Amino acid sequence: MTKKISYQGQPGAYSDLACGQACPNFEPLPCPTFQDAINATRDANADLAMIPIDNSLAGRVADIHRLLPESGLYIIGEHYLPIHHCLMSVSSADIQSITEVYSHVHALPQCEKLIKELGLKPIVYGDTALSAKFVAEKDEPHRAAIASPVAAEIYGLKVLRENVEDLENNTTRFVILSREADIPKYDPSKSYVTSMIFRLRSLPAVLYKCLGGFATNGINLTKLESYMVEGQFDKVEFYCDVEAHIDDPRMGYALEELSFYTDDIRNLGTYPANAFRLAG
Repeated sequence: MTKKISYQGQPGAYSDLACGQACPNFEPLPCPTFQDAINATRDANADLAMIPIDNSLAGRVADIHRLLPESGLYIIGEHYLPIHHCLMSVSSADIQSITEVYSHVHALPQCEKLIKELGLKPIVYGDTALSAKFVAEKDEPHRAAIASPVAAEIYGLKVLRENVEDLENNTTRFVILSREADIPKYDPSKSYVTSMIFRLRSLPAVLYKCLGGFATNGINLTKLESYMVEGQFDKVEFYCDVEAHIDDPRMGYALEELSFYTDDIRNLGTYPANAFRLAG
């Protein structure tokens, strides 16, 4: 039986492309929302989930850090996908005829220069591929979509302009989720990432103190974001990515110090660092 990997979006979405690159032997399973994609894997309708977490232009993907801690899934890998958007419409359209452009809430800010140049009205739609499908179904020359060239091919749209992202290094980082943790055996010669959630105690200078263990042990934090817990301003939870294996002795010392200032520490996954991260 072919294994499946769930993702949010329609065929031709960037998450679909990421699935094909990172897990070519898995059948992509499209889902309407991020929660649906997570549920599909959690409920064993899929074996893995491909979830975007950050974009180099638009920043973090909304809701993901809220969904991850409650998902019951583990991060077993990361994948970086260069994003090259196309402006597309129906065969009867041209640059002069379009007045509206549809795309995902994260894709539109990545193409602000084009939208401003052409004076287009940006309209947030479910995802990039769904936007392409919508424009194709409406078949009206004033509508356009921003999506991948694969989406243009799938939905029979004409590409009016290629590579319309504001910066050519536009890249999205995805995490691969599984029902079971898959922590590789620690090898000091290799590079790893550990993703964690921790909740701070309400103490003076507590964030400074809890991060000291990482600094003194030479561990690099590549991501640190805070979130309010239970709608209360005095309860704060942090998501962080650190470039270390959970079994690295330095990590043990850092976590020991972190435990003095936190009420809860959860390891969301330890996995190999992607080659894109190492090249950067």
